[in-house]
Amino acid sequence: MTIRNPAEWGAAHFKVWSHAVAEASHAVSPTGEDRSAYEPTVRRIRTADLRDALAKGLQDFAAYRTDVFFLCLIYPVVGLVLAVAVFNGDALHLLFPLASGFALIGPFAAIGLYEMSRRREQGIAVSWADAFGVAASPAFGAVLVMGLILTAIFLLWLVAAQLIYMATIGPAFAASGAPDTFGAFLDQTVTTRAGWAMIILGCGVGFLFAAVVLAISVVSFPLLLDRRVGVTTAIRTSVRATLKNPEPMALWGLIVVGALILGSIPAFVGLAIVMPVLGHGTWHLYRRLVPD
Repeated sequence: MTIRNPAEWGAAHFKVWSHAVAEASHAVSPTGEDRSAYEPTVRRIRTADLRDALAKGLQDFAAYRTDVFFLCLIYPVVGLVLAVAVFNGDALHLLFPLASGFALIGPFAAIGLYEMSRRREQGIAVSWADAFGVAASPAFGAVLVMGLILTAIFLLWLVAAQLIYMATIGPAFAASGAPDTFGAFLDQTVTTRAGWAMIILGCGVGFLFAAVVLAISVVSFPLLLDRRVGVTTAIRTSVRATLKNPEPMALWGLIVVGALILGSIPAFVGLAIVMPVLGHGTWHLYRRLVPD
């Protein structure tokens, strides 16, 4: 194996990224022989399929535990950085929206995990570095487009959370002064009518954002890696899978949100375990939803 110097490594990867950016312009509605316009078949699933997907996700995590744990350390690190920024920026009211926002960008953040599960399924030896192999995939441009869509939705969620805060408990804090500790903020939130209005309204709006992301992404990213389709086909297939399986998909959404919240509570450390299990599990759920 040849070990390249940083300049050679950077040049090679720059070419890959440049190609991906070029591909992105054709990713939304691709034409030509390189991408198929067909609509993949969608299968009905049951609750047992969710258990099977999670069980296989755990098996993938166990098989690559060290590699995946190293790879996924970035999630708690990013979460802690965001939390510190929130505390230092007098924006405690955005802490929960940021933590729950992992559910909105999680499908994109887990793209490398899908790739590892895909390779293991094919009997290919896998290490954490192979998670970045998706950058060389012909689908990488489409993956970037989908990632931008989810990022935009995440930013819209933060804007909505800020507006909800300003319309409910924000004026009270403006009059009395913003609390300087999370405990003080929590106390004022759960002991006032305005605080409960913010909680209820925020949960309702957040549910709508989460439902939209689940519908458009639960199948999209794995499908883009697995077959040569465009973003529009991937999104349509994901929405069809969700509409065809409303109860299992709703349960899957609750599992994902609940696991991400639990993983975020202990200083985001749990995300290093929760994210890979959910990521690998999502790949196997895709296999259940979209047959070969």
